[in-house]
Amino acid sequence: MNETTPARPRDGRGSPVVRTWAPGRAVDVRATLGTLRRGAGDPTWRRLPDGFATAWRTPEGEVAVRFAERPTQGAVVVEAWGPGAEWVCDGVPRILGEDDDVSTFVPHHALVAEAFRRFPGWRVPNTGLVLDSLVPAILEQLVTGAEAFAGYRYLVRRHGEAAPGPFDLRLAPTPQRWRLVPSWEWAKAGVDASRAETVLRAVGYAGRLEECAHLPLPDAHARLRAIRGIGAWTSAEVAQRALGDADAVSFGDYHVAKDIGWALTGSPIDDDALAELLEPYAGHRFRVQRLLGLGGHHRPRRGPRMSIRAHTPSVARRR
Repeated sequence: MNETTPARPRDGRGSPVVRTWAPGRAVDVRATLGTLRRGAGDPTWRRLPDGFATAWRTPEGEVAVRFAERPTQGAVVVEAWGPGAEWVCDGVPRILGEDDDVSTFVPHHALVAEAFRRFPGWRVPNTGLVLDSLVPAILEQLVTGAEAFAGYRYLVRRHGEAAPGPFDLRLAPTPQRWRLVPSWEWAKAGVDASRAETVLRAVGYAGRLEECAHLPLPDAHARLRAIRGIGAWTSAEVAQRALGDADAVSFGDYHVAKDIGWALTGSPIDDDALAELLEPYAGHRFRVQRLLGLGGHHRPRRGPRMSIRAHTPSVARRR
């Protein structure tokens, strides 16, 4: 049973559009959309007792949206403020992974089967908001998460704008505003010339890239990777969040192959071995990656870690 109540319109006093979605199955909102959060200080995100609030730029305009779980009712309540409120409320099932078909998923490892049982409410999200996922992914190329999150936090606070709604959230900059960020601000954010240039190229094609949400997945990946500086890793990171791609495993990540290899074989592996290991899961390879991550299955962090590096201008690299 999949029930959606009609959205309640905003009134002149700024009341939100409200949508209640009862899909007749478990829904884990935090697990499903948690990868959209870019570190603990992400100014576009706020954790709440029964869910979270976040701020997006939609095709209909800016929005602040609160996702709240109602487990006893088997429902999710969404409240949205701003011009994009109706767009978000209309898209709640898609955003929360209703189109993610798990019926063909067959776990081939005990740990994967265990995680699949433990997280029945997780689905691959599909926000349809390509640029919202793409710019942070570019900033995360070839650096530590802490470094990337700090840079994104600085840029959004300095060059974004206040979101609608009661949560004191910030919106990421518009494509036009990203293009106006001066070079010294990228440097203050710890973003090297290569990544800054890739962001600027990407936002220059913002309209074409947002169309990826309506393309077949192979075509969407091809269009993303046609931008110089965007490779398989970045494309996968976007597809996992904005396109609902259950197969978009993060090849090229510093940790993913090592962690999955350690979890499933007892030893860290490289990308080639990861591709072979996940071959039986074709169509669901990202599902395996995320389920193992949700289950906390990663190798002990006793060895050398990726270091935070100094940033100097360099030739753009694809990741």
